[in-house]
Order: sequence, then C-alpha cells, then structure tokens
Amino acid sequence: MGRPGFPKTLREFQRTFADEAACAHYLAACRWPDGFRCPRCGHDRAYVLTSARRWQCAAPGCRYQTSLTSGTVLHRSKTPLTTWFWAAYLMTTDKRGVSALLLQRQLDVSYKTAWLLLHKLRRAMVAPEREKLRGVVEMDETWVGGLQAGLRGSRQLKGRKAALVIVAVERRGTATGRARMEVIPDFTQKTMTAFACANIEPGTTIITDKMTGFDGLTAAGFVHQPAKQGKIIEESDHVVPLADRAMGNMKQWLLGTFHGVSREQLQVYLDEFVFRHNRRGNPQAAFQTLLGLGTGRAPAPLSIVRGASDLPQFPIRP
Repeated sequence: MGRPGFPKTLREFQRTFADEAACAHYLAACRWPDGFRCPRCGHDRAYVLTSARRWQCAAPGCRYQTSLTSGTVLHRSKTPLTTWFWAAYLMTTDKRGVSALLLQRQLDVSYKTAWLLLHKLRRAMVAPEREKLRGVVEMDETWVGGLQAGLRGSRQLKGRKAALVIVAVERRGTATGRARMEVIPDFTQKTMTAFACANIEPGTTIITDKMTGFDGLTAAGFVHQPAKQGKIIEESDHVVPLADRAMGNMKQWLLGTFHGVSREQLQVYLDEFVFRHNRRGNPQAAFQTLLGLGTGRAPAPLSIVRGASDLPQFPIRP
C-alpha cells in the first residue's frame, strides 16, 4: 500500500486527492504503511466502509471495525477529508503559512471550522520521537509581544504581558540547521537547562551570551561556550547571529501572517514555525508528516483547543 507521490502543482493536487476515497486511501497508507492489520486479531484483510471512514476485518468470527481517523487529529471530525487535505497542503507549501481568515475564504468554510482545522494540524507537528539538535547549537531568549510602558528592564517578569521564548538552532557553517522554540516561564538555570536537556544531545557545544541562566549547561553535560556581547553594528556582530535571525524571522511571520497571536496559543504557532523551518527544503515530507504524525496521538476536541488546556500556560505575574 504505497503512498501517492507528492503533487507538484495545485492542479496535480486536485487530481490526486479529488474525492473522499482518494484521501481515505492516503490516510490508510499513512496508518498502515506495511498493510492493514486488525488491532483485535491481527488479520491482514479488511473491507472498506467508505461512508463511515472505517475498515472492517475480513476474518471469520471477528468483523472488528477500525476507524480510519481514530487517534488522529481528524478524530470524530465531520469535516470532509478533502477539506482537511487542502488545509494541510496550503499550510505546508506556503512559506508564509495561512491564517484562519484566509483559509475560510479559500475553502469556503466557516471561520470556526478554519480556525479549528489549523489548530488541530498544529498539534500534529511535533513528533515525540524527533531527533535532538546536535553539533554546534546557538541558544538565546527573546520576548514575543508588543512594547509595554512602565517596565524597568528586559529581565523584569512582574507585570509583563509579552511571553518569554527560548530558541535553539544548529550551526551549519554560516547557515541555520534545525531549530527548536519554546515558551518558558523565567530565566532561571533550571528552566534553561531543562529546555537544553529535552531538545539537545548531551555533549553538544552550546553557544550563548553570558546570562547567568545558562550557567547550568556545563554541569548538565554540554560543552558550554558563553561569549560577551559587544557593540552590534551588523548581524555578524551578534554572539548568536543564527538564533537572533531565527527569532527575528519568527516575529515577522507572526505579525505578517496573523497580525499577532494570543499568549495562550503561542506555543503551537512556534511549533508551526519550527515545523516549516525544519522542512523548508522538503514540502513532501512536511505534508506527509502533518497527516501521518496524527496517528496514535490523543484527540484534541474543540473544548481543549479553544482553551489551550493542552499547552503549558505561564500567566502574567502580578
């Protein structure tokens, strides 16, 4: 059961995934790349119940029905598969991403449906088993949010409405490799070290500025190289120029495509930026991963997505 080749044009995409049956075949190939296996008896043959998006085991005495979308980001969705596929295609092939308002107009769906589609797809972008960053990695932190009067310095947490984000990117010569971004609560060594341990291989060389929050990296098993930031005239003068560039691109993208996002949902937008950045040279992998990775993931109903209760929250400190 091979997956269809990745469409290179909009017309080809429309022909390849022209109806529900074609989309269902692709999802089945993502879910059972080595062929169907009944989860109850292990039999390798099944009947396709297209109208119900189910496969029924053909083994005598079993007849167990398996939902094609259960445990995926499409779980219990009444939205046509063709709409899901168009949303995933537009989301992965446009470097600027797509807003809910634009998707609403392009797919002729309600704003609520467009918003929910995008947020569910964003929650399928992080693979639990993804490989950690390695080699030489730059780390830095930044604020995501507008200017705010009355603050006493860039390290003030009390009363700050902007969200604090940590960024790590691989150095590949003068180019940027893979990246990671995460909303964090503070600048402490515990927070910075936990992020590094979760996203970077032990023994990796990590370059940072001299902020004290990075001081725990050596004890955690990394080769830490802190450098003092001097006067910045050009981008190359930055201690961590690739991390700074990634942060700048992320902020421009948030403002340019979405005109700003909510603090509560920020993490999934960071996940989308990293997802597209890490697969910028292979849109085929991006599209296949976006739908294929949903298999086996916990469903994300509207009540959870709307309240962002599945995301870590760091309220504004009084």
